[in-house]
Amino acid sequence: MDVLVVEDDPDVATAVRRGLESEGWTVDVAGDGATGLRLARRHDYQAIILDIMLPALNGYRVCAELRQAGVRTPILMLTAKDGEWDEAEALDTGADDYLRKPFAYVVLLARLRALIRRGGGAEGGLLRVGDLWIDPAARRAGRGEQPVELTAREFDVLLCLARYAGQALTRRAVVEEVWDLAYTGEPTIVEVYISALRRKIDAPFGRHSLQTVRGIGYRLTDDADA
Repeated sequence: MDVLVVEDDPDVATAVRRGLESEGWTVDVAGDGATGLRLARRHDYQAIILDIMLPALNGYRVCAELRQAGVRTPILMLTAKDGEWDEAEALDTGADDYLRKPFAYVVLLARLRALIRRGGGAEGGLLRVGDLWIDPAARRAGRGEQPVELTAREFDVLLCLARYAGQALTRRAVVEEVWDLAYTGEPTIVEVYISALRRKIDAPFGRHSLQTVRGIGYRLTDDADA
């Protein structure tokens, strides 16, 4: 399970869920704060989208209780309230970012990806997916003790997939993460780099960690038993 959406407006919740699912996310939805708090404590989500004005428990309480319980999942708060004090309270209770309604879906998606990049998967500066490791600072990668030589673009594509390990990304999503905003070519360019990466990080090690997800795109997984 990748993302939890805690939102009592069914139209907003449905729109966000459908949008994220079309990008390859797995989404759980809770319609009140108490249910959201319970799900967030039980499951290891990559991010939580949390409305403030909720029945049962408001978003401030949910966020505060999660942080007190040691849950460090990135939280993006949504609210129809406007004002600096509301934003400050959201951040002070432990939220990582804040977005006012009405919002553009593309902005929500960009904020969500940024939160996951900052908050998920890194240990000691490294990203690890099984015995595959990626060092963003040194721009190095390898399996176990064996380094793998990658071109700059190959490294960027691998880093993008590693940041969302286990999640299927569309080709368009990879292009938006890796290529310059001025890029106007076809997203099928991603296939060229996926093939190159498979030859370097999978084939020599007998692995199949770079998976094609039919109808969506690609996913990087721990394939230690392949």
